[in-house]
Amino acid sequence: MKKINAIVASVMLATATTATAGGILTNTNQSIDFLRNPARDAAIGLDGVYSNPAGVAFLPEGFHLGINWQYARQTRTIVCNNHTFALGRKNQGQTSKSFEGVADAPFIPSIQAAYNKGNWSMQFNFSVPGGGGSCEFADGLGSFESVVGSIANMLQPFGATGYDMDGYMEGRNYYFGFQLGAAYKVTPDLSVYGGLRLLYGTATYKAKISNIMVNTAGGYLDFGNFLQGAETTIDGGINQINAGMAQYEAAGIPVPTELTAQKTQLEGTKQSLNALQKYSQGVNLLCNQSSVGVAPIIGIDYKVGPFNFAAKYEFKTEIRMKNESTVNEASEIPAVNKFRDGEKIDEDSPAQLAVGAMWNITDEVRLNLGYHHFYDKNVHWYNNTQDLLDGGTNEYLAGVEWDITDRLTVSGGTQFTRYQLTDAYMNDMSFVVNSYSFGFGFNYKASDVVTLKAAYFQTNYEDYDRVTSKEPLVSDSFTRTNRVLGVACELAF
Repeated sequence: MKKINAIVASVMLATATTATAGGILTNTNQSIDFLRNPARDAAIGLDGVYSNPAGVAFLPEGFHLGINWQYARQTRTIVCNNHTFALGRKNQGQTSKSFEGVADAPFIPSIQAAYNKGNWSMQFNFSVPGGGGSCEFADGLGSFESVVGSIANMLQPFGATGYDMDGYMEGRNYYFGFQLGAAYKVTPDLSVYGGLRLLYGTATYKAKISNIMVNTAGGYLDFGNFLQGAETTIDGGINQINAGMAQYEAAGIPVPTELTAQKTQLEGTKQSLNALQKYSQGVNLLCNQSSVGVAPIIGIDYKVGPFNFAAKYEFKTEIRMKNESTVNEASEIPAVNKFRDGEKIDEDSPAQLAVGAMWNITDEVRLNLGYHHFYDKNVHWYNNTQDLLDGGTNEYLAGVEWDITDRLTVSGGTQFTRYQLTDAYMNDMSFVVNSYSFGFGFNYKASDVVTLKAAYFQTNYEDYDRVTSKEPLVSDSFTRTNRVLGVACELAF
């Protein structure tokens, strides 16, 4: 019973984002400038409305508007090893199987705007700082199939020799950010910033397990029909035992303990099979979530000769996602209760510290460095999953920009992301792995008013291997791919 319950738990835990850079729940790729050079934490530019808001005060006076569009495509691959897979009709006796999810985000927008006058800079930013698309596993997940395989293995005493099934999972989530703030130049070389970000989260999770079949000597049977046949067989056995026990009682002879034990065992098995009946038609579940949270942001920027230093701190955003779900009643499965209709679930966005430095090597060439830390342990996530991490996320960034002419700038950079993961935290429904990214692109100043931008960004992920059991072998290997294209137009009046 615990194993079939795990199907539903796996289904409803499924999550999907197309985060391309940043922490576990945070996207930092909020502009094309970031794609072409991720180390923007101390850069002076309109994209600083997100990455270095205090530095935006050093832009020329007037109104600045930037419109960005990104297309991201990501895959998630989990290679699962489980001895029960050999029972699967589609697996050709293999115990290893690969499950791949494709996440497409064809339209990730962001807008930066600033109005500078005197020592003041009034700023607005719209972005997608979390989520950003949907992820589809056309064949479901390994956690789905391993549970069905385990059930088929458990039913072998009733004539089961294998199984068949169809699985599907899709998750979609977006966190839209609306940021307002102001920067002030305290001196010609020092500016400070304060602002607020409103975060609106929306998510939908769909999962389906259908066409569950059990292989027998007579061929594949529908799971429900198989359970009915098994129940009939058990009832026949119980009736035979009852008849035997009646004969002993009629003769005044004590009933052998073996018969009593056999009856108890068969009744227990029947109870377990009856519990499986409600899953005989598979699983078809849907959950929608939404919520709003607000958090302050502060920043500072300081110039010293050819160097510029900056820092930004985003406070934790408390998020309570409210469910609209097909799960209407409390379940004996704690994981399913996360998606109970009307419940509010902890999904905080962690605080972030970003620091950076920029060195103007010459008037045309600039070197950028940055560091990010996400306080993942200081949030509240459902079932306290943050406690399963060994610590927060760290990112290290570097990049360079070169003004080839007064109109054309080319740039490139890299980012290393290091999570503090544990086997207990990792699962095939939602996972991250360590990575390094690189990006490159250009700015072209078409006129004194219009600047055009384009960039490419790619993330290369490591593998994370987890062994759940050695005898028999049950293991998983997690990895991803990610590529992003982006274009932007920036206007200055």
